[in-house]
Amino acid sequence: MEFFWYVVLMGILAVYLVLDGYDFGAGIIHLFFADTEKDKKAITSAIGPFWDANEVWLIAAGGVLFFAFPTLYASSFSGFYLPLIMILWLLIFRAIGLEMRGQIHNPMWESIWDKAFGIASLLLALFFGIALGNIVRGVNLGMVQNGVSTQEPHFFFLPLWNPTFSPQANELGIIDWFTLFLGIVSVVALTIHGANWIIYKTNSSLNPKLKKVVFVLNIVLLVLVCISLQIWHFIEPKPFHNFVENPILWFFPLLTFVGIAGLFKVRSFKKDGHGFIFSTLFLVGGFASTAVSIFPNVLPSTNKVNPSLTIYNTAAHEYGLSAGLSWFFIALFLVIIYFIIQYRVFSGKMDDIGYGEH
Repeated sequence: MEFFWYVVLMGILAVYLVLDGYDFGAGIIHLFFADTEKDKKAITSAIGPFWDANEVWLIAAGGVLFFAFPTLYASSFSGFYLPLIMILWLLIFRAIGLEMRGQIHNPMWESIWDKAFGIASLLLALFFGIALGNIVRGVNLGMVQNGVSTQEPHFFFLPLWNPTFSPQANELGIIDWFTLFLGIVSVVALTIHGANWIIYKTNSSLNPKLKKVVFVLNIVLLVLVCISLQIWHFIEPKPFHNFVENPILWFFPLLTFVGIAGLFKVRSFKKDGHGFIFSTLFLVGGFASTAVSIFPNVLPSTNKVNPSLTIYNTAAHEYGLSAGLSWFFIALFLVIIYFIIQYRVFSGKMDDIGYGEH
């Protein structure tokens, strides 16, 4: 039962990554590449009807985490308290930027909210990559000092960074060179994903330029992924042990590189949606590869005193996990129906939606 809810949690997070990921990427494109008012409106129209619904998946992930893995929920939300609050404020500013821009038609007013939307999107992409880096690297569970646990085995707290900026320091921080590197990978990947969504959903004059941007950034992404595989050995001496023991899991890294390979043909795709499919394959494959590489751990311990948090020692009681099944399938059915209706209503190009005009 623990494994089932783990798959559900990872599935929800993967859906969130794909759906809200293109929102973040669109915001980054809006910040750096949208020069004209027409292009800016095309970008906001492409994500306008979807962005708030996409964030529901993040709330759903939090709900499943609270219900199925309460110890992990308590540990993570206390240990990562500061960055979680920062992410909350960034989500708020991104939403305000989208909603407030069209309230007053004044160049200064519009510029302020354009920057709020773009910068918040950029920092959210960076922070979610850093968050993934923290999970891969692990934390000092129990706040062990000199071989002695000073707190409960599942407790930890991290400042934003430590003086050495090292992922192997005794006093770890949220941001170090390893987690920051994964944050940069996240920014590049989501920028590509957002550009592909804009190409797919609009006929903007920006689209030919975005295809060139995707091609160039995909080269950068390939280099960054190859480097990340190398530096992973500094964090985990045997990072591929799960893949060696279960060869079927190589499907996920293969999916990742199929996504990257496909994106190199973005300039020759006959259908605009093909680029989005390949960036989705990369995101899902990369996220799944990361998850299965540390399985069954969900938050590794960097010390030898306290054990890592796993899907087994953080799960709720068997009765609760079983009782939640019926409610989960009802909720899943309703959500699927909602999203099918939403994406059918707003199918096709979105240039004329006029989102944010009041």
